[in-house]
Amino acid sequence: MSAAASQAQRVLSGMRPTGQLHLGNYHGALRNWVDLQYKYSCYFFVADWHALTTGYEDTSKLPEYVHQMVIDWLAAGLNPGVATIFVQSQVPEHAELHLLLSMITPLSWLERVPTYKDQQAQLAEKDLATYGFLGYPLLQSADILLYRPAWIPVGEDQVAHVEISREVARRFNHLYGREPEFEAKAERAITELGGRQGALYRQLRRKYQEAGDTAALEQARALVTADTRITVADRERLLGYLEGQSVAILPEPQVLLTPTPRLPGLDGRKMSKSYGNTIGMREDPDAVARKLKAMQTDPARVRRTDPGDPDKCPVFDLHKVYSDEATCGWAAQGCRTAGIGCLDCKKPLIERIVAEIGEMRRRGQEYEENPQLVRNILAEGVERARETARETLDDVRRAMHLRAD
Repeated sequence: MSAAASQAQRVLSGMRPTGQLHLGNYHGALRNWVDLQYKYSCYFFVADWHALTTGYEDTSKLPEYVHQMVIDWLAAGLNPGVATIFVQSQVPEHAELHLLLSMITPLSWLERVPTYKDQQAQLAEKDLATYGFLGYPLLQSADILLYRPAWIPVGEDQVAHVEISREVARRFNHLYGREPEFEAKAERAITELGGRQGALYRQLRRKYQEAGDTAALEQARALVTADTRITVADRERLLGYLEGQSVAILPEPQVLLTPTPRLPGLDGRKMSKSYGNTIGMREDPDAVARKLKAMQTDPARVRRTDPGDPDKCPVFDLHKVYSDEATCGWAAQGCRTAGIGCLDCKKPLIERIVAEIGEMRRRGQEYEENPQLVRNILAEGVERARETARETLDDVRRAMHLRAD
């Protein structure tokens, strides 16, 4: 695959290390990552610097948290042979790009991030009056833009988090994307598309620039992105030429909306460590079975003979994730008619969840017993990540005249 094609198909995502993960993490993100790794060129990183933004006082457990989370990723099915898995702090280019972007990012952009004030209120017991906390969205932008991905997989509730990265990229390109002889180079790049595609590109560009036809702009972008014969530099020139006279040194990432089913915790609220209502991805099967047997159900079912409402039962929400249509129908009907008890309803669910966890425990055991395997995977991932990161920073430094050549 050419460099241009690889970049056009690149996906990036990361997680803060908080120790061993739970089924909410798996179904909310990891299961999707496992699917994406065979469709795109994927970069998945452990965001350990981000963990410091709210937990800088005590970092003693951070190495163990990183190690256990990577094992969970591998146990979930991430394949280091096809996906690049690495730790953020081992790629110093993240810090350099963050520094350079901080020189051009208005302070007001960071202060208006919705989660800034929300988290300050939620974590009132912590001292979050630090630049690290204020600047975490910019570090996140650097994490993303460093790899120039085409796609960022997020759920609908996280779309706004990607927008600041797009704004920062747009500002950087506006300030530093004025390449000498840009128009001549862009015109030469059009010829590399071929006669037919080149003519279509010119037609679509004219429609957008003369009439503001945004559909033509999107069609032209798709045409350029899909062409695997042109270089990365020519691709960015052609994308920049559509809208003006600059090159997109840091391309704006697009959102890849992904399904994120709501996985209830043992108390009916969203599964979260902060609520203490989780089921670990590699938890002991007997402990999992005990937790599920005691899990909250529809409070209206006080006695075995009381009918219930599956739409008010968090156990039925788990059925929607784990059970087939026939089992869901059986559970719903049995609940409404009191034809089955709550333990009866939970039995097939327990079997499926224990089976899923058992498979992940099996895959994770190899890495628990051989920690050097994890270290090797991360070392190889860091090398691949740094190779990509260096290419981006070379272009950034050159655009900012921070290189001699």
